Amino acid sequence: MSISIGFPNAAAITIGGKSAATLNALSEASADAADEALGETQAPGKVRANLATEAESKTEKSDSDQSIATKILLKRMQELQQQLREQQQQLAAAQARPYPTPDAKTTAILSIQGQIADTTGALQQVTGSLIKELAKDSSSGSLVNTTA
Repeated sequence: MSISIGFPNAAAITIGGKSAATLNALSEASADAADEALGETQAPGKVRANLATEAESKTEKSDSDQSIATKILLKRMQELQQQLREQQQQLAAAQARPYPTPDAKTTAILSIQGQIADTTGALQQVTGSLIKELAKDSSSGSLVNTTA
């Protein structure tokens, strides 16, 4: 007995009025733009930096059997995780900082929480794309090393 759970027509699902293919294309385009910027500020309050650790660099070198798309998605995921850590630090600082009025504090905190929500959504999207790409890689056999 097998049970299948899913959407009968996944291509018809839209997020914010955009198809999954459009969202994936936008995500890849923004990742490419980030790579070209090489750490420059892209938007107010959002900074990208290449902060790969030595272990991450070794992982990239040893994963030559991964597809290019998988490598790009892993890199984008690391960037988003770093951005999320920075935003969480900003939130903690904003919560500890004194403000002239309670409304000012609420506005500042809600602004940062909105940025965190956006980053979390982007991270979830990249994670979903990575899972699809890894499943595609494993089903095509490209992860199998046939050398003796």
